[in-house]
Amino acid sequence: MSTESKLNLDQNTIDKLQELIRINLDSAKGFREAADELDENILGEKLIQIANERDRQARELQEYVCVNNEDPVDEGSYAAAVHRCWMKTRSLFSGGDTYAIMAEVERGEDQIKDAYKDALKEEPGSAMNDILLRQFEEVKSIHDNVRDIRDSLKS
Repeated sequence: MSTESKLNLDQNTIDKLQELIRINLDSAKGFREAADELDENILGEKLIQIANERDRQARELQEYVCVNNEDPVDEGSYAAAVHRCWMKTRSLFSGGDTYAIMAEVERGEDQIKDAYKDALKEEPGSAMNDILLRQFEEVKSIHDNVRDIRDSLKS
């Protein structure tokens, strides 16, 4: 039995990293599209900053996949593309309502938070746990921030 290291990850860990890369890329696209839908410059800028953070997380995970002689995913999922389309449609019908947009963003944040929880639970003791735990803390912090923004917009 070989010991897993960051330079020698087992296939299950690589598969989990690929899933997390995909959801980070999806999240970044979602934040950018939400920023485009908002008329508010300050909130839009914050969402762009979060999108950039998600891109950074994806790139960090992609590096470890590459080091392990695998090709990292470089685009999001079909399901997330459908969700972003739904978000745009909902925005059209809600008249660009900031609360409705942030509610959809927060729903996406629930998904990325759950993906990290699952990865940490399914791959306990992985050589990537320190990185995944750090990223999970960042995800939770952003999730809570998005939730607080959404809640502050309730009328």
